[in-house]
Amino acid sequence: MMKPLLAITMGDVNGIGPEILAKTLARPATWGQCRPVVIGDAAILEAMRGDVPDCPPTQPIGDIAEAASISGACPVLDGGFRAPARQAGTLNPEAGRCAIEWLTLAVRLAQEGRIDGIVTCPINKEGMHRAGYACSGHTDYIAEMTGSPDYRMCVFAGPMRVVHITAHCALRDALHAVEHERISTTIRIADEALRRLGLPRRKIAVAGLNPHAGEAGAFGDEDTLAIAPSVAECRAEGIDCSGPYPADTVFRRMNENEFDLVVAMYHDQGHIPMKLIAMDEGVNVTLGIPIIRTSVDHGTAYDIAGTGRAREYSLCAAIALAAEFAARRDS
Repeated sequence: MMKPLLAITMGDVNGIGPEILAKTLARPATWGQCRPVVIGDAAILEAMRGDVPDCPPTQPIGDIAEAASISGACPVLDGGFRAPARQAGTLNPEAGRCAIEWLTLAVRLAQEGRIDGIVTCPINKEGMHRAGYACSGHTDYIAEMTGSPDYRMCVFAGPMRVVHITAHCALRDALHAVEHERISTTIRIADEALRRLGLPRRKIAVAGLNPHAGEAGAFGDEDTLAIAPSVAECRAEGIDCSGPYPADTVFRRMNENEFDLVVAMYHDQGHIPMKLIAMDEGVNVTLGIPIIRTSVDHGTAYDIAGTGRAREYSLCAAIALAAEFAARRDS
């Protein structure tokens, strides 16, 4: 079977994206998992080879179709958007503009079926906003482009998997979203993701919202009135889910292999335990969209950009997971 063609977007060139990209492309395992095409600036990636000499040389291309004929080099497609001169650690709206335009190109290629999936390096939200883009980040932008109203952000790290019912929003808004229909939809999306990975067991735990999962209404009624009915509804559909469980113990139980995935009620409830356990291996996955998209689970890290200290492990894991999703889709 031919390895999947994955577009890896460079992200904000003044962050650690170019460095982790070069380090990832220097790994033979990356090329064993997929056929990578960088969507970004060839000159910037080529310059990174001074610090990462094992990274293959770059080959600028004008169309994605040219990638198939390139050997011994990494094809790079910029879509007509050349990045400004790299100033590591510096906010530049033009770098934000390029990051979004490269993402736009990658999504269009995926929608057209010309690539098998997208892996994204980090963008800087302030730089993106200063460039005139109003979206809150990669995930919302991709969902809007693909017309996907019921998308979900999740984090995978090996056997640890978390799907959130809300993503980047104020906590007060996230609490209002803890309602029956949204929770039920999230459980279904989570079950479908586990099916796509071909897992023989798909045990889903649903975290509670309040301390002790509400303790029968003593600490709030959302767990009883919204979460528990959603779990019962999905169980009746044949989904192996249970809960709500106290959030202070359920993630440890997943880590001990009792569950395959946890549905979290808001961003930090799921992200804090995942980053504590697997900071470097976490992968951000967007579910509920018609294309494959994974991402590093960290930001642009301006504070260490240009120092050579950035670790590429999350990007490597994101590529491996995207390749696995693509292989399962074709099987």
